Amino acid sequence: MREFPGNSTITEPKLLFSAQNPGAVSIHPLEGLLSFGPFSQNLGGHEFLETIRIVAIYPEGYYSIIKNLVTELNSSQQPVERKNYLKSYPGFKSVFKKSLELLDEQSCVSLPVDLIKSSHLPHVQLSEAIVKAIRQINKIVIEFDVLYIYLPELWNSGFQNAEEGFDLHDYLKAVTASFRIPTQIIRESSAIKYKCRCSVAWRLSIATYVKSGGIPWRLSTYDEETAVIGLSYALKVDATTDKPQYLTCCSQVFDSDGTGLEFIAYQADEYTTQGENPFLSRYEMRRVMQRSLQLYLNRHPGRTLKRIIIHKTTPFKADEIEGCFDAFPNTQVELLQVKQSTPWKAIKFDYPKRVSNFPVNRGTFLQIASNEILLWTQGLMQLDNRSYYKEAKGIPSPLHIVQFAGSDSWYEHCNIILGLTKMNWNHDAIYDRLPVTLGYATTLASTLKSLPKFGNRPYEFKFFM
Repeated sequence: MREFPGNSTITEPKLLFSAQNPGAVSIHPLEGLLSFGPFSQNLGGHEFLETIRIVAIYPEGYYSIIKNLVTELNSSQQPVERKNYLKSYPGFKSVFKKSLELLDEQSCVSLPVDLIKSSHLPHVQLSEAIVKAIRQINKIVIEFDVLYIYLPELWNSGFQNAEEGFDLHDYLKAVTASFRIPTQIIRESSAIKYKCRCSVAWRLSIATYVKSGGIPWRLSTYDEETAVIGLSYALKVDATTDKPQYLTCCSQVFDSDGTGLEFIAYQADEYTTQGENPFLSRYEMRRVMQRSLQLYLNRHPGRTLKRIIIHKTTPFKADEIEGCFDAFPNTQVELLQVKQSTPWKAIKFDYPKRVSNFPVNRGTFLQIASNEILLWTQGLMQLDNRSYYKEAKGIPSPLHIVQFAGSDSWYEHCNIILGLTKMNWNHDAIYDRLPVTLGYATTLASTLKSLPKFGNRPYEFKFFM
C-alpha cells in the first residue's frame, strides 16, 4: 500500500465586480453581477457605450426570430433548471447597465432558405455564402458592435465535413476574427429552442457584453508582477498522406487576475512530433515566449515582470525548457503540465469511516511525487450556505499537474489554477474543469486549423468566443 501526505484544500477564489470598490466581491458570478454590476461599468471607454448594437445574418424570413431573441435578452426570465444555482434574470439593462438593440432589417443580411437544399458540397456552399454576407456586413462595421449569425437546423448538412476536417463554427470564427468582427453563433437547438430561457439569457448576455468590449468580472487577487501564459499547438494533418502539413503555435497571455485575453498565433518551422503531440525546438520556444512577453509589455508599458507561469497540456521537453529560460533570463519561470486524463479518483469519508454522500471538496490537492500533484477543480463547494456540486452526479476526476521548472509552492500554483477555472466569460457557470489558460488555448488551436494562413498580429480572444 502506498501512503501519501495529508491533502490540503484551497479556499474558493472570489470574483471582483468593481475597480473602485474592493468589497464588491462574490464567489458566484451571477450573484455578483446582480449585486454590483459588471467590473467595467465605471471604467473609461466601454462605459460610454450606452447601447450595444447587434447586426445579424440569417435565412430569409427569419429576422423575427432574431428580433424575438433580443427582446428576450432585454426582458426578465425565470429559471426552470439548475434552480440551486441559476438566478432570476432581470433583463440586459438591469444587469449590465446598457441597452441592447438589433439593427433594422435593411442593415442585416438574409440568405436563401434553400441555399444548400440540392448541393453536393453543402459545407462549401453554405460557408461561401455566409462569408460573402460577412464581407457585406463589414462595410457597415462602424454601425454595430456584435454580429449574430443564425444557423438553423435546416442547414445542418453544411455544418461539418468529416473527410476534410471542416467545422463551420470554427471556420466562421476564424473568418470573422480576420475581419476583427466580434461574432456570436446562434444555434437553433441551444439558443432558440432551449427550454430554459433564463439559461439562454444569462449565457448569451454575458457573451454579448464581453464581445462588445466589456469585462464582467475579474479575480479579486492581483499580482502585477506575475503573468500566466497558456500554450497550445494546432497540428494540421494532410487528410490524404496523414502527414503533418504545418504547426500553428498559440500563446495566450493573462494577468494574474485572469484577464488580458490577447493571444498570438504563428506557424512554427522547427518541431518534432510524438504520436499526435508536437514539441517545439529550443529556437521556436524562445521565439514564441519572446513574442508573448512583448504582447504583455505592450499592454503594460514600463512594468517589470518578476514571475512568469506557463501552462500546457503536454510535457515540457528539454529543448522547450531551455527555450523558456532563454526568453526570460532574469525572471522566475514556472513550467507546469496540466493533464486532464488521469486514473486517479477520490472518495470522501465522513468521520470516522462512513462514505460521504458528497464528492471531495473542490480545491482539494494531494501531492503524489516531489514534482506532481492532483488538484480537484470539480467537487463539493458551499454556495448560499448550502452544499453544491455543479456536476450533480459521478465521481470527479482531478487534474494531474507536473512541475518541470520553478520554485513556487503547490499551494500557490493550485490557488492560481483554481481561480483561473472561474474566468471563462463564454457561459454562466461558476467554474470550468480546466483553467482558462488551457480552455481558451484549446479553443483557439481548434479554430485556427480552419484557416491555412493567419496573421502574426495579436488578437483579442473575444473574436473567438
